[in-house]
Amino acid sequence: MRTRRLFYENVYLREFEAEVLSCGKDERGQYVVLDQTAFYPEGGGQPADLGTLYPVDGDNKCAVLDVQYGGQDEKEIRHYVDVLPSECQRVRGVLDWERRFDLMQQHSGEHIVSGFIHRKYGYDNVGFHMGEEVITIDLNGLLDEGQLHQIEQEVNNYIWTDRRARVFFPDREEKNVLPYRSKKELTGEVRLVEFPGGDLCACCGLHVESTGEIGLVKLLSVKHFREGVRIEMAAGKRALGLLHQHLEANSRVASMLSVKPDGTPAAVQRLQDEIYSLKGEILALRQQQFAMRAKQCEGRGNVLLLEHALDAADIRKEADAVLDVCGGICVVITLEDSQKDPEKKNTGGKYAAGQRNGDVRALVKEMNETLSGRGGGKPFFAQGSLQADRAVIKSFFEEKGFVIVDDASGA
Repeated sequence: MRTRRLFYENVYLREFEAEVLSCGKDERGQYVVLDQTAFYPEGGGQPADLGTLYPVDGDNKCAVLDVQYGGQDEKEIRHYVDVLPSECQRVRGVLDWERRFDLMQQHSGEHIVSGFIHRKYGYDNVGFHMGEEVITIDLNGLLDEGQLHQIEQEVNNYIWTDRRARVFFPDREEKNVLPYRSKKELTGEVRLVEFPGGDLCACCGLHVESTGEIGLVKLLSVKHFREGVRIEMAAGKRALGLLHQHLEANSRVASMLSVKPDGTPAAVQRLQDEIYSLKGEILALRQQQFAMRAKQCEGRGNVLLLEHALDAADIRKEADAVLDVCGGICVVITLEDSQKDPEKKNTGGKYAAGQRNGDVRALVKEMNETLSGRGGGKPFFAQGSLQADRAVIKSFFEEKGFVIVDDASGA
């Protein structure tokens, strides 16, 4: 039996009563079929409604977790619930109205945006997804930021004229002449949603009855996607919430930078310029450090250098510099927090070990076994990490006759 679709008769219906026709279970879970419902089943790019079913003559309420078309003819509407109603013939359904109205705002805003783009540039909407935070629209043509801004202005100007929407089922002759948008060729009964002067599209979803209810549309981004672009957007209360979040975040950044909110881009650019300059200074200082370490180790054979605050790339650079002059094996280890507490136990750290035209594999294997390390590489150069305290590390290499250069002691 086909469920009466109250959501098409009155999209603003928040509560209703219905007879329970059947209960069942499928791969999605347990479900209830009603003789009529205001819960919209997922379709047309719009997620299903959520809410609650209350037995009229009972106490155990049922949370509606999903709603889908089902049955052999896909005509019955299945309300997937956390628990089945117990021996009741009639229930009262209550929609999560805030969520439903949000989806109506998003869907309506998407129609108008897609309609304006289609009319202005001839592009088709070839993909559409309603996420929890933003809506995405995929188009088969290219748009830039300037064009997106212009579309946003035109769409909002149209919305504020508060045009009334029209939902109708055209007859065959009318359907053949109306210039409606559709992702595919449609046969049989077609449901059209029209925002006069804004869009005419085949759609089975739910929409607001007048454009003023959308409030506003904010186009958030445009990026190349496949052969066209993907637009992110938000409408209505959701768009207002995102704007509040962004303004609050910008205000916090402005406060931290001691500038006015409209001055954050310039202040951030100054910081980026300073960081770039400081990185250059740090690089120069690192090069001086590597040269100094190389001079300390010149001609000293096998050497161990204990450092701090070096990343994996810097460890390799220092090892390379020392290997050019030491005449033996060079091992560089950077220990976490070694500068703050040279005697800190089990600091661990990263290492690089190498020998010009040599083979350090045996040494690296023994290091990993003795110092709880892991890593490897080529015969003449390896990198990894270890977990051992400073004293154990120094003892290991002292026994092998390495010269030790320790940044904490200056040795």
